[in-house]
Amino acid sequence: MGKSGLRRIIVCLKQAVDVSQLKVDPATRQLVTASAPKKISDFDKNALEEAVKIKEKLGDAEICTVTVTAEEAKTVLREALAIGSDRAYVVLDAGFKDIDTGGTAYVLAEAIKKIGDYSLIMCGEASLDSFSGLVGSRLAELLNVPLVSSVRKLSLDGDVIAAERALEEAIETVRAKLPALVTVTREINVPRIPSLMMIMKASKKEIVNWTAADLGLVKEKLAQKIELIEVLAPKTERKKVRITGETPAEIAEKLAKALVQEGVVGR
Repeated sequence: MGKSGLRRIIVCLKQAVDVSQLKVDPATRQLVTASAPKKISDFDKNALEEAVKIKEKLGDAEICTVTVTAEEAKTVLREALAIGSDRAYVVLDAGFKDIDTGGTAYVLAEAIKKIGDYSLIMCGEASLDSFSGLVGSRLAELLNVPLVSSVRKLSLDGDVIAAERALEEAIETVRAKLPALVTVTREINVPRIPSLMMIMKASKKEIVNWTAADLGLVKEKLAQKIELIEVLAPKTERKKVRITGETPAEIAEKLAKALVQEGVVGR
């Protein structure tokens, strides 16, 4: 394993809808996702950045990304390679369109087994489009490796990781022996923007394409067990109240009284 105890880091990347560019149908309040651009899910990009930082520090790691998708994802994969991944694996199958977190974790587990030996698996703690936060924990269970979630700081000492976890009312520091799975928060780092040179180098790196058949997936294990009933944008209506006055001070006073009356601010 070398002095660092590290050989291969696997980063799970989701191709997610860019939620900042979602549009809403005003009549139905349903999200219009068909035209929304796709990108690497934000927290997953933090996971990839942390993997690259570990490799830069230790120098003996290989970084592989794994993506499960029902549609073409070359743009996302090339971005991952430009950021610093050495190889990108994608499991592409139209049948994955409606799989839930359990199905996604199952596909990821089988892909990781096919890739072979690994020391560390890294995931974002959740995706911004669904925010279930379940894939990482389910994947760790399937692979029977220690799970350290909500990590905001990570370091390695031989074949042991030390992680600082951000909990609701406390900060917890834990240690786990490799191989292990870590899910990271946004606070762990600021993902780099690939330079032109990094983008050019990415074009020469390998993208490995697999299908469900290549992994020998069992159809029953892909069956959707979580039913999504409805996703609607919140209903909002403006008050249409206009505050006027002779002076800025008068307007400010009227605004303050209105906000208190509406319960927006306390007295």
